[in-house]
Amino acid sequence: MPPQRIVSLVPSQTELLFDLGLDEEIVGLTKFCIHPKAKVSLKTIVGGTKTLHLDRIHALQPDLIIANREENTRDQIEELQRHYPVHITDVVTLTDALIMIRTVGELVAKEQEAQTIADEIEHRFTGILPLAPRLRTAYFIWRNPWMGAAADTFIHSMLLAAGFQNVFAHRSRYPEITEQDLQASQPELILLSSEPYPFRKKHIAELQQWCPSARVMLVDGELFSWYGSRLLRSAAYFRELH
Repeated sequence: MPPQRIVSLVPSQTELLFDLGLDEEIVGLTKFCIHPKAKVSLKTIVGGTKTLHLDRIHALQPDLIIANREENTRDQIEELQRHYPVHITDVVTLTDALIMIRTVGELVAKEQEAQTIADEIEHRFTGILPLAPRLRTAYFIWRNPWMGAAADTFIHSMLLAAGFQNVFAHRSRYPEITEQDLQASQPELILLSSEPYPFRKKHIAELQQWCPSARVMLVDGELFSWYGSRLLRSAAYFRELH
C-alpha cells in the first residue's frame, strides 16, 4: 500500500511531492519548505531541517519520511529510523537529481508522474548552449565569513550545466573565501545567491571593489540549489543569465 502519511524534511523534495499530486498524503514538513505557498501553509511544521522537533513527528505517526544526507542531521535521522521508514537522498549532480525524482515517484506510487517530470527536466537542460569559452564564475552563498560553492556540491553541478566555469572547482564543498582568494581566482562573473544568505544590491559594490573587472550579479539561489521539480524552471533561467 502506498504511504498515506508522509513527512518531508527537505524543501526541494517537499515541492516535488506536491507536484506529484500528494496534497493529502503530506502531513508534515519543515519551516523552510515554502513552495507551493498555499499548500505548505496547511501542513504541520516539524522544525528546521537541522533542528527537528521529534515529538511533533511522533505525533504525526508517518509511514514515510523523506530526508537528505546533507540537509538533515545524522543523529536525528538515525533516531527517526528506529521508528519509521526513512528514505535518505544524496544529490550532488543533475543525474543524481533525476534518479532521486524517479525513485521518490516509485516510493509514493507516482511513477508515471515522476518520470514525466524527470524527462522534461532532462529535455530542457539539453537545450542549454554554454558560452565558449565558459565564463570564469565565482558563486557565493554566505557573507561574514564569505563562503563560496566549490566542487562536490549540487550548485557546482548546476554551474557546469548552465555553461559556467567554477573558479572554486579546485576546492571542496563550501570553503571560506578571502579577498585575496577571490582576486587570485580572476573571476569574470560573480554570482550572489538569494539563499541561504539573502544577498542584496548593497553587497554588489563590496565585491566590485575586490574585483573591478568582474561583473557582479544577484541570482535566484533556488534555481541553482533546489534539486526537485523546481529544476523545471532552472534551464530557462540559466539561458536568460547568458
